[in-house]
Amino acid sequence: MKNNQKLGLSYIVLMGFGFPIMRYMSMNFDTINNNAVRFLSGGILILIICLFKFRDELKKIVEEPKLIFKLLILAGFMTGNMYCFITGLKYTSALTGSIFSILAMPLAISMAAIFFKDERDRVKQKRFYIGSLIAITGSLIFVINAGGNGESSDFLKGSLFLAAAIFIQSIQNLVVKNVSKKLHSVVISASTATLSGIVFLVIAISTGKILELKAVSTGMLTGLSLAGMYGMLTGMLMAFYILQKQGVVVFNIIQLIIPVSTAIVGYFALNEKINLIQGIGAIVVIIGCIVALKKKDPKEECQCIPLES
Repeated sequence: MKNNQKLGLSYIVLMGFGFPIMRYMSMNFDTINNNAVRFLSGGILILIICLFKFRDELKKIVEEPKLIFKLLILAGFMTGNMYCFITGLKYTSALTGSIFSILAMPLAISMAAIFFKDERDRVKQKRFYIGSLIAITGSLIFVINAGGNGESSDFLKGSLFLAAAIFIQSIQNLVVKNVSKKLHSVVISASTATLSGIVFLVIAISTGKILELKAVSTGMLTGLSLAGMYGMLTGMLMAFYILQKQGVVVFNIIQLIIPVSTAIVGYFALNEKINLIQGIGAIVVIIGCIVALKKKDPKEECQCIPLES
């Protein structure tokens, strides 16, 4: 039990640094270059791990051409998702990105309910709609009361990008759920991240944005690569390990606490501040998600789709 608690606490702290790191990189790199370097670095690292740990899973991709097609579709969704998400972070804050990430949970369930019976059973519960409405209200309070000194328009623009990102992600999760019946989630994420990184790289080269990296110091470029690896190891591998060892219910509870650690790290590392009303809005979002994600029978295991970073 103590080991599980330490693991959960470590994940909360590490993910608390994850959003500020992405926010910092978004302010110093063009979104296309940012995603190209981060996804290629992180994706290749996890692919190397897959070669040692999931070699048999990788063979399935070669044996079933349909899987390759589905992974390419996932890469397309991931590209759109992360373009919007990183652009959104650029104009808002690390905490806002964290808040929108947990807001994606009930949205993901709603989208999945169209195609999957286990998720459809969830949306039949009244508390799901009540919780979702509370969460949406909290997010509106957070966004409307953000931004000052002429920055409110940029914040709204960033919030719209984040909203687009979680909408794309909710559709993306449907494909992930389908493909996960055949492939291990780590292999799916590694393949998708690498393919998405290649897409961003091609776009960067074709638009000439790749040339901007020439003016970047070796230290900053190395930092961006390490940020990609950090994001993969914490937001993906560590998340999957917690899901495996402690279950989806515990994982979702941990996810809801991450905005707290993100707010603390963002305050000290990036001087990000929020006003009292924003703080109340963030708490309302968390409460709403707790209500929406709670099942009628506490003994039943939550079937929420885990979010990947």
